[in-house]
Amino acid sequence: MPLAAWAMVILVILAIPFKILSYGYLPADDALRHAAYAVSGKTWPEILVLGPTYHFDPNWGWHWFLRQFHRAFHWDAGALVIFEVAFLFCVAQGAIAACFKRPEAWLAAFVLVVLISDLTSRFLLGRPFLLSVTALGVILLVWQRHGETPPPWWYCFWLTPLLALAVFLHGVWYLWVLPLAAFFLARQFRWFVLLGISWVAGTWIGSALTGHPLASILQAIELALNAVGMQTVQLTLVGELKPSGGEIWPVAFVGGLIALRRLAGLNAPPLARHPAFWLAALGWLLGCQTFRFWEDWGAPALMVLMAGDLQLWFQQQFAFDSFKRLGLIAATVLAMWAVTTNDVGSRWTNALSWRFLSQNDPELKGWLPGKGGIFYAADSEFFFQTFFKNPTADWRYALGFESTLMTPDNFKTWQNILWNFGDAKAYRPWVEKMRPQDRLVIVGAAGAKPDIPQLEWNRPVGSYWIGRLPLTNAAPATLPPPRSAR
Repeated sequence: MPLAAWAMVILVILAIPFKILSYGYLPADDALRHAAYAVSGKTWPEILVLGPTYHFDPNWGWHWFLRQFHRAFHWDAGALVIFEVAFLFCVAQGAIAACFKRPEAWLAAFVLVVLISDLTSRFLLGRPFLLSVTALGVILLVWQRHGETPPPWWYCFWLTPLLALAVFLHGVWYLWVLPLAAFFLARQFRWFVLLGISWVAGTWIGSALTGHPLASILQAIELALNAVGMQTVQLTLVGELKPSGGEIWPVAFVGGLIALRRLAGLNAPPLARHPAFWLAALGWLLGCQTFRFWEDWGAPALMVLMAGDLQLWFQQQFAFDSFKRLGLIAATVLAMWAVTTNDVGSRWTNALSWRFLSQNDPELKGWLPGKGGIFYAADSEFFFQTFFKNPTADWRYALGFESTLMTPDNFKTWQNILWNFGDAKAYRPWVEKMRPQDRLVIVGAAGAKPDIPQLEWNRPVGSYWIGRLPLTNAAPATLPPPRSAR
């Protein structure tokens, strides 16, 4: 009976990402550029027009990892994206479920959360932050299994490599201060000390593996500060860095856990002594300023907290090897399959409507940048999709995966474009410095061509308008100056 239970859990975890990928699903952002970078064989200065804040690849570890599969199996960017999505989902779900005596408790908590939120998409973005989520879940569940019993010092020997691996492959070392704070607030002081020692050692080891130990640590902080500090208004922030406004459903779930504990008489650690509760609370509060704190740290911690209480309740209600438990697992597995694989809002088939620019398309001859040219565009999705489709193309992009890596003049122009809601006059600085091999792309102008008369325009695919300098010797027209951003 237990073997049948585990077989169902493992099967649904393995099947979900491949079912979703069978729809033609592609993540919208980072997974595309990670795969393309691994295939390109280039460095970022050969791909992007970079400013002084760039020092070296901020995702060196993950790109090194993907490049091994590209070299070993000759996978192209598309195959690497499939690998990213499936591998990271299975690792995160499988490793956390394996830490439970009743893995159905984790599946049930996941189902409850994704019924109300869009957390399913976060687990299928193919981003290496899921490795940090996995490490976080394992640490919280090991604490939960041993309760408040002080951990032995030798735990450092598995905590340190776990954190080193997360830092090496994800690169974000500084946010581990949140779990540290959670253990401190929960008064789990020996865990706090052990985790702190392992965090410092793991950060240094993971950074040293990149070949730039100190520089990688400092650059990660610089990029994080710039990502928020250099944006003058929330309009120019990416969605996950904007404030959430405060989610109400986590509060309701915590209230439900309190009621379950009292009604069922669960022998669960008090919330005030539970680090997962404090991490969820910290993530919720910080998420009111930057949503990513909640999505990447608070929500997984709340799910671990919920799953721990559900496991205690399931142990009360269902014998370990009973048919009733098998029925519960079957129902949970079916529910997880139903809520994750449905294509509500075209969330899994949205990529089918994308129209890529390809350097192999003969109809685009003359409309893509020439050798050494630059693509000027104010939409980062254009970079993700075009770089993914053309990883070896001999051109660069003014805007890439992070706006604060741009040159100061390009960053100012980009901000003005967003501040003026894409008004054609805001593109003037880019138009004035374009060379014959450069191209300007305006996304979303599906109607009349952009009002920039200095350029010739073509709309080859979708809503992409591509502008180039005229091939004639006629004098170019001029534009009035744009309004300045605040």
